[in-house]
Amino acid sequence: MAKDTTKSDEFDSTIWTERYRPKEFSDVVGHEDIIKRLESFVEFKNMPHLMFTGPAGSGKTTLALVIAKKFFKDKWRDNFLELNASDERGIDVIRQKVKSFARTKAIEEFPFKIILLDESDALTKEAQHALRRIMEMYTTTCRFILSCNVSSKIISPIQSRCAVFRFKLLEKKDVEKIVDRITKKENIKINNEALDVIYKKSNGDLRQVVNLLQASSSISKNITDKILYEVISEVQPKEIKAILEIAVKGNFLEAREKLLDTMLRQGLSGLDIIKTVSQEIWNLNIKQDDKIKLIERCGEIEFRLVEGSDEFIQLQALLASFSSLK
Repeated sequence: MAKDTTKSDEFDSTIWTERYRPKEFSDVVGHEDIIKRLESFVEFKNMPHLMFTGPAGSGKTTLALVIAKKFFKDKWRDNFLELNASDERGIDVIRQKVKSFARTKAIEEFPFKIILLDESDALTKEAQHALRRIMEMYTTTCRFILSCNVSSKIISPIQSRCAVFRFKLLEKKDVEKIVDRITKKENIKINNEALDVIYKKSNGDLRQVVNLLQASSSISKNITDKILYEVISEVQPKEIKAILEIAVKGNFLEAREKLLDTMLRQGLSGLDIIKTVSQEIWNLNIKQDDKIKLIERCGEIEFRLVEGSDEFIQLQALLASFSSLK
């Protein structure tokens, strides 16, 4: 039977966060000062132990992989070990996996191996002390890259043995570069309002930016802010602002009905609503003192929701605060 060739051979099911993960230093956006220093390590074929610290999605693991690939070329898999310390966080992992890999020389002419300990701030204190000793003993055969979100959870003796690089969340111009690069390759259109939503909701987390783009593109190749809010499962701010304006005018019952309709129609939780309310308070045409009082009231209502209070009753109480403004 003849082979069916009607299906496209070009179909790529790779998740976008991996498909568009940078493979060269030049592909990485932001962190220009950090990239220059890392490039110099690769150029001179030498580097100290490194610690990458910063928020999730800022490029720490990606840059560690780029370093390994530039150092070892096509032999990088043989000379590079990646462990996620949040999964393997005990002292036995350090004594067995890490030590056995670190004590042997690199394959071929490379001066040392590299071990990446991702999320290393999840390592227990006992594991960290064992790691410190291994870092001392095997510096001639292995270098470590420690990636973490909170550097204060890493013991001082390890920090003192590393060159520390502090990563920041990406700025809007950097997010725009990535979005532009992906939308061109995927033949997607995105308007400015949607771009603003992506940056606001991702807070500069590049992994979340790419995931939002992929999820939205499955709905439409023309991405708008409305589509993004559907993907995020959040209410559009303009809807909440309209409800708050009705409440401020004293029309409590109308505001209450619109709020209930919005929650039921979009399947939103009280916490989803309260976060958007706290943002839209600042866009209302009311006195500054009233805005401060309402923000304080939002904090109180959010606490009650977290503690398990009835969502709609608490949101009604919040709307009553708006309607009672004088």
